[in-house]
Amino acid sequence: MSVTAPSAGPSARSGKAAALGWLLTIGLNVVAPIVTYNTLTEDHGWSEFSALLLSGAWPVLDTAVMAAWRRKVDEFAVVTLVFLVITAVVSLVGAHTARALLVKDSGVTGLFGLLCLGTLLAPRPLMFYFGRKFATDGTPESTAWWNGMWQYERFRSTMRTMTLVWGVAYVAEALTRIALAYALPTDTMVVVSPVMIYGVLAALGVWTAWFGRRRAAEGARRAAEAEASAAATAA
Repeated sequence: MSVTAPSAGPSARSGKAAALGWLLTIGLNVVAPIVTYNTLTEDHGWSEFSALLLSGAWPVLDTAVMAAWRRKVDEFAVVTLVFLVITAVVSLVGAHTARALLVKDSGVTGLFGLLCLGTLLAPRPLMFYFGRKFATDGTPESTAWWNGMWQYERFRSTMRTMTLVWGVAYVAEALTRIALAYALPTDTMVVVSPVMIYGVLAALGVWTAWFGRRRAAEGARRAAEAEASAAATAA
């Protein structure tokens, strides 16, 4: 029995909405924490640990804003909330120093990398769910289209390869930031840490887009060759 592709495709996203989303993400996850930390430590005499802990509230606000904006909580939001909880818990355990908090924060991204690698043993890897979030607009039709792509071996291979690369990259990123937390002053790491986090994220995003387009082009080429071969055989 032949397998046909799902008829529905991904709906186009609004460019303005996507740009606004990225501005909010960068503002609340990079700019606001740095400004908050510097203001509290330099102008108000807060300890490095207290200022660093409070500056971590901005990513929580980012998650709340995005959830309210999109009016739903999907797998991506659940993963984000889980890691926010992990961050809050590990921040209160062990030594209460700014360096320890930076190390624990690095541990969170390392745990994310391990989660990616662990889902390679699950029925569907983590990047399948992340891809569904960013490749569709969340409507039942586009979600069904994405879910239906899982029947194709090349699609499954692509999702697993992406998950493997993300997992290895974030484990390496976490180990590097832990080493830098001990090698650099705290005020320097407050700037370096989010830059590394979102720099790695941006690099992975660019690679993922390139790899996805490459796999799609290869699939289209193979399909065309198969059709041409079938047509030649029939003739």
